[in-house]
Formats: sequence, structure tokens, C-alpha cells
Amino acid sequence: MKIVEIKKICKTYPEFRLKDVSFSLEGGKITGFIGRNGAGKTTTIKSMLNLIHTDSGEISYFGLPLYENETEIKQRIGYSTGTISWYPRKAIGDIVKITKEFYPTWDEEAYQKYMKLFKLDEKKKPIELSEGMKVKFNLLLALSHKAEVLILDEPTSGLDPFSRDELLEVFTTLKEHGVTILFSTHITSDLERCADNIVYISRGEIKADCSKNDFLKNYGKDKETLEDIFLRLEKEARV
Repeated sequence: MKIVEIKKICKTYPEFRLKDVSFSLEGGKITGFIGRNGAGKTTTIKSMLNLIHTDSGEISYFGLPLYENETEIKQRIGYSTGTISWYPRKAIGDIVKITKEFYPTWDEEAYQKYMKLFKLDEKKKPIELSEGMKVKFNLLLALSHKAEVLILDEPTSGLDPFSRDELLEVFTTLKEHGVTILFSTHITSDLERCADNIVYISRGEIKADCSKNDFLKNYGKDKETLEDIFLRLEKEARV
């Protein structure tokens, strides 16, 4: 089932343009969003959240158009850039008290469960957290209001291998509980570990939107890894 649908979104800047970007997210699946820096991943994600206004195109969640149902939809989704930049010297517990006032769907039982799962301490401040723990705190906030879709922009960037491994295990667990996940990355080994589907963007255009297995079969050559394929396609695009 398609939980999120992006249809022909365009956005023009002086030196860059998203060109008819279209893809969809399947419910309960992990989709890796790959592309080199500057390819359009973050612009696409911000468009999906209406943080920037597109020139044209349609975006829907759960069958509801985003622009007409933004408040309702944002109650049901979570977003993380991979870092925390607000209230760096406030205790986690105080940030949570403020945040949950915005969400009628806040689930205290889920909050306590993920606090234990992520091994977070309410007395700690974001400035005292490692990069991996900051990402987990962002996820905690999203999951505690029962987010059905997580949109994550480079969530594993800057993490040490152990923290990345932990986070990918969390993604897999969330998928098993029916959460739909889109995460952008240029670390293709992360996708090999946990992604079900691949969306590949290059120079503002979607070049592939398919299952990971189909991506390997249709775009790969003998014994190529996902990283090998990605690097070769980018080199070919520059020719």
C-alpha cells in the first residue's frame, strides 16, 4: 500500500532545479533515498514537509493531499535531520514536557518504552549527548506521538560505526511494528543492511524508484555492491 505519494514536484533555484520528482513510499517498508551531495535529497524532503513551497506537483500522505491537510498529516509523521539544534542546555525531560503539548496523540507509555530502549536520561541536556544519542532523542519524540511515517535526512551521517549499527537495528524494529521510513544517505552500506526499496536521485531528477533487489538486478553488473553501482552511475552521469 502506498502511504506517501510524490507526483511531479518541481522547484527552481538560480543554480539548481528539481525536475518532475515522483516516487512513493510503501507502508511498513524502509526506503533509502540516495544521491550525492547537492543532488536534491534535502530539497525533496523539505518539499515533502512543506518547509519550502514547490513550483508545481502534488504530495499526499495516507491518501490526503498535504497542502489541504497539513496539520492532520503532521500529527501522524515524524522528521529528523539527524541532529538537535533547539534548547541545547535544557534537560530532555523539560523539552519533552513542551513537545507533548503539541500532540493530542502523545502516548506516555510509548515514551517510557523508547526512553528505556534508547537508554536516554531525562536529566541530560542535548549538548551533553553524543551524535548517536541526539538522533535517538529525535526519534523518541516522533515515536512517542505515534508517528506512522518517519522522514529522516542523513540520520546516520557523522555517527561512529557502533552508533550507526544500533540505529539501523532500531529502524528494522520499527519496520516490524509497521512504521514507514524514508531516510536519505550517501552511506550505501547502511542501505544494504536494512533498506527494502531504493529511490535514487541525480541532478534533481529521480533515476530509480524500485525495490533494492530490482535496483541491484537492473542497474548492477557482475558482483557489484550497491556502492559500486552508485559510484558508476554517478561517473556515467558526468560524461
